[in-house]
Amino acid sequence: MTTQDYAAIVAAPGFALGIRCAGADWIEAIEFLPPQAARAARTPLAGEAARQLAAWLDDPDFAFGLPLKPSGTAFQRRVWAQIATIPCGETRTYGDVARALHNAPRAVGQACGANPFPLVVPCHRVVAANGGLGGFDRHGRGFLLDIKRWLLAHEQR
Repeated sequence: MTTQDYAAIVAAPGFALGIRCAGADWIEAIEFLPPQAARAARTPLAGEAARQLAAWLDDPDFAFGLPLKPSGTAFQRRVWAQIATIPCGETRTYGDVARALHNAPRAVGQACGANPFPLVVPCHRVVAANGGLGGFDRHGRGFLLDIKRWLLAHEQR
């Protein structure tokens, strides 16, 4: 993915957020990117997504209202719906989420890793039972664990 593939880029402390849109009606994905300058939105929807992400970065209690493109398997959607109920400033373990869904923690972790809408669907609020950050960095890009630490600290302020 190149920066040209994003309809907008939002700069954040130590990282950036790339916004991909599916036409004028849906947010297709929000992706963590290495730190970089913001890039103005190319569409009104990308502009609204950038505005809402910036609002969340200013105030983690901000409530998103974005049109998210339906994606994922039925199980992934159940996991994401469960994660969306975790209040700001709180965490749940992969086991907690798995028990609520009558499934296995590893499957929950895989669904978290496949979440196309980080921050909007706050998968960073799911942690390992031992207090670790869990598998947030499944793609091997080491900066993701630092992002998760920042997101959790940001919500505690």
